[in-house]
Amino acid sequence: MRRSFRGMLHLFLIAVSLVALLTPCILAAGSEDSSWKSLFDGKTTAGWREYGKKEFPKTGWVVEDGCLKLFDGGRGANLVTEAEYEDYEFEWEWKLPAKANNGVKYFVTEKRPSSPGHEYQMVDDSTIRDPRSKTATFYDVLPLQVESPIKPPGEWNKSRILVRGNHVEHWLNGIKVLEYELGSPEVKAALQKSKFKDEPGFGDKIKGRIMLTDHHDEAWYRNMRIREFSSSKP
Repeated sequence: MRRSFRGMLHLFLIAVSLVALLTPCILAAGSEDSSWKSLFDGKTTAGWREYGKKEFPKTGWVVEDGCLKLFDGGRGANLVTEAEYEDYEFEWEWKLPAKANNGVKYFVTEKRPSSPGHEYQMVDDSTIRDPRSKTATFYDVLPLQVESPIKPPGEWNKSRILVRGNHVEHWLNGIKVLEYELGSPEVKAALQKSKFKDEPGFGDKIKGRIMLTDHHDEAWYRNMRIREFSSSKP
């Protein structure tokens, strides 16, 4: 009887291990804080559509193992939230393979397609020399203010963007790596040295969408959620 029990326990542990290996993207348990709203249920693409269009793209993106996945070279187009947001914190987990590049944009408007919003960069940092283009930077505008806690390609990272009034923060794996004030002299000066210097309205605070970009490299997303603030005051 004891051998039988041990054998059954051994088989059960093997089965649990196999499930963990085969379903690496199953969503973690949701927060009990009701102020958070999930932006991806792990099963459907509800709440997202193609930038500049009304529907979700037919190619490039797929829900796989509880994750939202962008295929390498799939040309699935940029995704945006159906809803717009003004003051909030947005969290998500992501991973990229080696040499891949992607990003999340916020303050996204469809009135300026050449530069729709500010980008939280996501990239294999080993391929990047410009400090303004590494992971968690304000892409091409502001570099990180502390040493990056990024994990190696193929591993999951957790990111966070906080917007409250003119104050913006970028977080990576539990560390605040960048903060800035919209309209500040530092941001204005940095914008003049960036590729966005001639884009009208770029750098302004707007109520906008959140975008998952398609840079034609593989990317995985999970545990995307947002919490809106009712006021711009701390």
